[in-house]
Amino acid sequence: MKKFFAVIFAVLLVCFLNVIGFAQELNEYPPTGEFKSINSRDDNRSPPPWGFLGWEDRVLKKGPLAPSVNDRDALKGFLREPNTGLIRLLPHELYDNQSSPVAKKLNIRGGGAYYSFVHLTHAFGYGSDIELDHNKLSAGFGGADYGMLTNLGDVPLEQITWADMRVKEIATYRPARTQTEARAEQWLLLNLHLGKTFDGLHYQGSVPVKANSTYLLRSIVYRISNVLVAFRLVRQDTDGSVIIAWKLLKRYHIPELKWNK
Repeated sequence: MKKFFAVIFAVLLVCFLNVIGFAQELNEYPPTGEFKSINSRDDNRSPPPWGFLGWEDRVLKKGPLAPSVNDRDALKGFLREPNTGLIRLLPHELYDNQSSPVAKKLNIRGGGAYYSFVHLTHAFGYGSDIELDHNKLSAGFGGADYGMLTNLGDVPLEQITWADMRVKEIATYRPARTQTEARAEQWLLLNLHLGKTFDGLHYQGSVPVKANSTYLLRSIVYRISNVLVAFRLVRQDTDGSVIIAWKLLKRYHIPELKWNK
């Protein structure tokens, strides 16, 4: 009798694990863009790595990384929406320098040139999704991590939603699952003559800065985050920094990577 119940228990356990696996697959690629609102105190975000000390507010109001009062006022209505924010990125080549007095005042790794749309931080290495470097916006900064960007042109950011046909294919893109596949994606995206095409739009790992332009970003940071973001480059300041209004369209299941032996 004990053997019989043991067999029944084993069968039920296998069925339960299969259901969990199926649910996880659905969670990774859901049919809609609905997800919990994210802000600076939201527990829905994945735990921050490497002894992270804290998240920033969605819109900073003080310090060298804060957008101006005029920027905040002009986008007040947009920023009332969930999963939105307003940031300033500082030029990597100017501020991520130990001899720079600005970098010392910031006391932040990466000099304010990076940003994570999940962990809401400019600190480099905490799931960074985007970088400003030599008047270009880039994605993918370590190991097998990679990202892809495209410029939609002067399109209102409010128009870009999960249901927009311009995000249909990029929204269902499945991240590479092995180191070899990830390296191949990196090579394509960093090659100026190749890149990738989704929804008729050309994506690359780095694109030029252009004011009054709206961009799409798909960022894959293994074991940390996997997001689809629409953002608008509102303006470029006199010091080369850029003001970016962003909207998180989708957070996906955190990707894992199978490393080559």
